[in-house]
Amino acid sequence: MRKETRIDHLDTPAVLIDLERVGHNLLRWQQHCDRHGLANRSHIKTHKLVRFARRQIELGAVGICCQKLGEAEVMADGGIDDIFVPYNLVGRAKLARAVALARRIRLAVGCDSAEVAKGLSAAFSAAGLEIEVRIECDTGARRCGVADPESALALARLVDRLPGLRFGGLFTYPPPGATAAVATFFARCRELFSTAGLPLPLLSSGGTPDMWRAQEAVGVGEHRAGTYIYYDCMQIAAGAARLEDCALTVLTTVVSRPAPDRCILDAGSKTLSADRSPGHHGLVLEYPRARIVRLSEEHAHVDLSDSPERPRIGERVRVVPAHVCLVSNLADRVFGTVGDEVEWDSAVDARGRVV
Repeated sequence: MRKETRIDHLDTPAVLIDLERVGHNLLRWQQHCDRHGLANRSHIKTHKLVRFARRQIELGAVGICCQKLGEAEVMADGGIDDIFVPYNLVGRAKLARAVALARRIRLAVGCDSAEVAKGLSAAFSAAGLEIEVRIECDTGARRCGVADPESALALARLVDRLPGLRFGGLFTYPPPGATAAVATFFARCRELFSTAGLPLPLLSSGGTPDMWRAQEAVGVGEHRAGTYIYYDCMQIAAGAARLEDCALTVLTTVVSRPAPDRCILDAGSKTLSADRSPGHHGLVLEYPRARIVRLSEEHAHVDLSDSPERPRIGERVRVVPAHVCLVSNLADRVFGTVGDEVEWDSAVDARGRVV
């Protein structure tokens, strides 16, 4: 729905999406994947918008990745029919929803334990369905995932023989800088699976920080990146993007100048989230040497001590968030812009879908 025609008509705080930069970011990554023979399975956790998921697929993505079933259900309602949920689905309610979703689309799910695999097997075999299951591997993030290649093989063997399940390969979500660790882990897996005579259909890695090096992990055939559509301060710090690549900004108003070296913006942790990039919570585009150093719920505390120019009360400035994914989940609406014009505004389709 389009309500305003210019950015200066919008009240603040407002989440702005530069559509030209989005288009450039999506195309650049898809072309990189095409050059290096990587399947692009875009993670929608960053934008949570059906329109952008569709565009990613139009450009060549093989499907999408959703962290939670609620996101996947929204995307399926929007016509997306190939979805991977890289999450351990535990409990009767979630398994029933997964079965219902698998009746509508091509669904694959993650798993890192026998308990999760057996739960999936019971639910899907009882429904007369078969679900693709991929084994999660821990390559350094120390979150979820089997700890070593031997455990990956053992769990894959179990999945392969359980009714209602089809082994679909291995996946990982590595920490930044772990491309070599991914390559080493998966190389050992290829050796073990080959010796065991168990086919290994897919090796999948993920994350935006190291996505430009994803092809260096020999054998990886798929990559799941999400933040690349918008980028943020964290991705700049990681070397994955430049400031000029950042497509999402938060339009804010200076509401206070309580001291010469400090101003307050009308966007706090309930808009920008409390996450930090190294040294700050966000950058102010109009004042490159200003830093958001603290957030209250509805106030951004901006340090102007290194800024030769300083904003006045009532001035509107744009903030590049430290972590953009959380901003999408906090905003009721986002505004697609070209230059100073608002092309569209939209509810965030999968906002709050954390179940």
